[in-house]
Amino acid sequence: MEKTIPAIRAIRNAVGGACTLAVTFAGAPTAHADSLVTLYGITDASILYTSKTFNLTTGASEGHQFSVQSAGVNASRFGLRGTEDLGGGLATIFDLESGIDISNGGFANSNGEFFGRQAWVGITGGFGTLTAGLQYSPFLLSVDANDPRDFKQFGSGLVTYVDNVIVTGLFNPNSVMYTSPEIAGIQGRAMYAFGGSPGNFKAGQQYSAGLVFHYSGLLLTAAMYNGNSGGSAAAIPNPSTIAFSGRNIGATYYFDRLTVDAAYTLYKVAGSFDNRVISGGLAYKLTPALSLNGGAWYTRDGNDSNNHSILGSLGVDYSLSKRTTLYSQVAYVNNHGRTNTGLAINGALFGVSGSQFAADLGIRHSF
Repeated sequence: MEKTIPAIRAIRNAVGGACTLAVTFAGAPTAHADSLVTLYGITDASILYTSKTFNLTTGASEGHQFSVQSAGVNASRFGLRGTEDLGGGLATIFDLESGIDISNGGFANSNGEFFGRQAWVGITGGFGTLTAGLQYSPFLLSVDANDPRDFKQFGSGLVTYVDNVIVTGLFNPNSVMYTSPEIAGIQGRAMYAFGGSPGNFKAGQQYSAGLVFHYSGLLLTAAMYNGNSGGSAAAIPNPSTIAFSGRNIGATYYFDRLTVDAAYTLYKVAGSFDNRVISGGLAYKLTPALSLNGGAWYTRDGNDSNNHSILGSLGVDYSLSKRTTLYSQVAYVNNHGRTNTGLAINGALFGVSGSQFAADLGIRHSF
């Protein structure tokens, strides 16, 4: 997938194509008539092989395993996105998105709620965009923007992200975010999540901000995240209030068919590790239908250098059509000390001590 600035790229990853359901409402004034609601989604299923399996209950390393997984490349989902022209260059926008598990029809890859991926409403115009609800943080969007494997569910920066802080900073409830217009190639974002609980106003508060700069084929991003534990988001099925400080800086350069990525990300978890992740990789489009990508992620705990890991992965994507893609991907991880970097969001999120290998073969369809 060709990369763009994060705001556009996040939408493309989420939608992957869309189907318009409704357009103009009859009887509305013409100057404010255009109202559009779009149904979109992704269905993704794969067969996953892992050479070893991490038992979440016992913490033990077990034997190899074959399994059917939902979301080998992208999280399966469906959503509704809408906009209404208010006139004068203003528009109301909203997005409701639910993660789904293709293997059993349940919820997956979200915070555990029905619309647990995104649920926000806002207004956009010449001043920028202001949104409120459950949404992605600027820190997450920055980490995503410079990932050599486009934040895939298998062998990518998304795996190291979730290994470190689960869904904190990924799905941010009770948040307000401002995105500036782009000026001279620069765009900024700032988010504040209220959190709070009786007697503790600061519980679960989250702050995140990011900057994007692009010129010709160059894309530069930087972002920060600070969050407290507890608060209202601690009660959802997959709590998103791990206390951590995050920092990210990354660069991407686009040649004709080749894309080169490099980034540095810090995950400093309160009372625990201080993981620094250095990543880099390449993506190359052999033909309009066939593309290759690969990356490596080196993680080291700043509190104890004995804790470190290296994750590497390669992938091949073949487009049968604009909306349907066959894919194959392999990944290898080597963990030292207490590091437990995994291989895939679904089926191999945490890794075992020593080396581990995984292979994945699947199909992805967007609508």
